[in-house]
Amino acid sequence: MSGAPTLPSLFQQRVVVGVGDLAVSNNANVNLSTFALGSCVGIIVYDKEVKVGGLIHIMLPDSTLSPDKAQKQPAMFADTGMPIMFRNLCGLRAERRRMRAFVAGGASVISGSDMFKIGERNILAVKKLINALGIQVVKADVGGVNNRTIHLNVGTGEVTLKTPIGTSKISLA
Repeated sequence: MSGAPTLPSLFQQRVVVGVGDLAVSNNANVNLSTFALGSCVGIIVYDKEVKVGGLIHIMLPDSTLSPDKAQKQPAMFADTGMPIMFRNLCGLRAERRRMRAFVAGGASVISGSDMFKIGERNILAVKKLINALGIQVVKADVGGVNNRTIHLNVGTGEVTLKTPIGTSKISLA
């Protein structure tokens, strides 16, 4: 019967990662999701060998903008949040040499002149950190003016990218 739920779909759980937050999982029944990436950047990292994935929703590039906030919510900033995500992934037996990444966001969502250029600065900060760690970026969908929503199926390593233009799928496995 078409349209009937499959057995695995009955056990799927969605973990929503909010602005300035992160999540990692090795549960094959978990989908990590973050919604409405504007100038923020979402980074998904996946290790297919151990089926471990993580997602972080970065709001700002540099914690020196607000050290107090970085203490309370380190995932808000690229420089404090990304090391925590990688440490948590390694805690679930992921290995950096096997990790593959997908990056989305960094749009210019302010109409007219964007004097702060937060989206661009977020993209640069994330690229710098990922390059320093030697993580392979499979695909990046960054910049422009569109918002983005991203999902990771931890069991398969499949990423779903939704924009106002359409939906696409990328495999990190």
